[in-house]
Amino acid sequence: MASAISANRAELLAIATSVATEKMIDKSIVIEAMEEAIQKSARNRYGAENDIRAKLDPRTGDLRLWRVVEVVEEVEDYFKQVDLKAAQKLDANAGLGDFIVDPLPPVDLGRIDAQSAKQVIFQKVRDAERERQYEEFKDRAGEIITGVIKSVEFGHVIVNLGRAEGVIRRDQQIPREAARVGERVRALILKVERQNRGPQIFLSRAHPEFMKKLFAQEVPEIYDGVIEIKAAARDPGSRAKIGVISRDSSIDPVGACVGMKGSRVQAVVQEMQGEKIDIIPWSEDTATFVVNALQPATVSRVVIDEEESRIEVVVPDDQLSLAIGRRGQNVRLASALTNSAIDIMTEAEASEKRQKEFAERSKMFEEELDVDETLSQLLVAEGFSELEEVAYIEMPELAAIEGFDEELAEELQSRAVEALERREEACRQERRGLGVEDALAEMPHLTEAMLVTLGKAGIRTLDDLADLATDELIARKRQEQRRRDNSPPRRDSNRSEDKGGVLGEYGLSEEQGNEIIMAARAHWFDDEPESEAAATVGEAADADSSQ
Repeated sequence: MASAISANRAELLAIATSVATEKMIDKSIVIEAMEEAIQKSARNRYGAENDIRAKLDPRTGDLRLWRVVEVVEEVEDYFKQVDLKAAQKLDANAGLGDFIVDPLPPVDLGRIDAQSAKQVIFQKVRDAERERQYEEFKDRAGEIITGVIKSVEFGHVIVNLGRAEGVIRRDQQIPREAARVGERVRALILKVERQNRGPQIFLSRAHPEFMKKLFAQEVPEIYDGVIEIKAAARDPGSRAKIGVISRDSSIDPVGACVGMKGSRVQAVVQEMQGEKIDIIPWSEDTATFVVNALQPATVSRVVIDEEESRIEVVVPDDQLSLAIGRRGQNVRLASALTNSAIDIMTEAEASEKRQKEFAERSKMFEEELDVDETLSQLLVAEGFSELEEVAYIEMPELAAIEGFDEELAEELQSRAVEALERREEACRQERRGLGVEDALAEMPHLTEAMLVTLGKAGIRTLDDLADLATDELIARKRQEQRRRDNSPPRRDSNRSEDKGGVLGEYGLSEEQGNEIIMAARAHWFDDEPESEAAATVGEAADADSSQ
């Protein structure tokens, strides 16, 4: 690089062109780097206090060097200032306050200066190369790319992508897949991050999107959009499921993905190291899709709880192990595919559960409504499960039940309302016994039962309630299947131990939760002007919703 600085004009331009071509960056960036290096070396020679500039003409190679000085009446800084008389020798039109150019002779750089200039140019070129790599890959997340394995470091595979390098982290590799240096490998560009040491390109061979992209390459109908992969789930290296749908009724989506004699699906299987793939017809009807997703097991009945995003599946006794799969794999993949927690139970278990629920509800109606066993069982058989349903149902609808008349319906509703009032009073006494302030009972949407729950959780004053975030108050239990680890689930493994919010069991909406929290905080702003208080409450609500 020393020869580059002291070289003649043609050599300077040739070096700039060569570096720009080799590193695939703009020639102007290399020229700028050279100018910066020359400026730095010139300051070392003439003094760092000088404001020295260098300009290399990209067409002719002419190099100009000068320092910028300010014209002043009385010089205080001889490095950056000049008096009017001396300035007019350089520029006859110079006036006080002007900045003028004082030409400097070219410098002959010594070994140390040349080494310093070399470092400046290398750093500038390296930064430009990194920026070029980031710009090239930043919008390519979700694409499949082919590279050559460069090295394996601490279990992470470094892949040469030609103009950049990517990394397949250990958790994004297919288990038991051997990575050999020099081999070609295909992977999904997961994400691209700008970091201090350059852009980091994260690749994956374990992500479900990798499998979807492979199918798009092997199945023309998917690439053309005639067939769509609506959902995908993988247990990398072992088994996978995809749900497909065709927009053309004349094309079978499963058959198209399998291909002639399985040629298309086998190409994907080979790329994924023998991972077995179940191709399932996708359906708008959740129950139908769940039945398909649990193949090859036979399903007797599906019960969907949309509020909890849970699905209860009943299977024959001899199908239980097949539905669950080895180490829970089949139900785990089906749960990921349907994005719902799935509980598997046998016919006997389902029958026992129904009988238990029927008995519990019948007993509750018998005690609360003071009716005989036959009448309580009839209510449960008609679909009633809570006192509120009996108390607030339309009278004609209740009277229309076989064996009921208007007089009996009115009596049942009256008893149901009285029972609810007794419950409310009992909860009120319990709440007061827990020390929960009456002020909390004035908050919107809160029932006495909810206040008892708050009291048991140690929330007894307005300030206690106001200090909560909305999620801490109302978030429901997350009963999602543990998909992220490969630990074998129990048959009820989808039941998470996450407790959720204090009132999570009551099914309050986020809007209701915000209203409760804001009402509890209102007393904080009693002494503020109304407009200021409203603004502050609004900011608090925004902050909670962003958490």
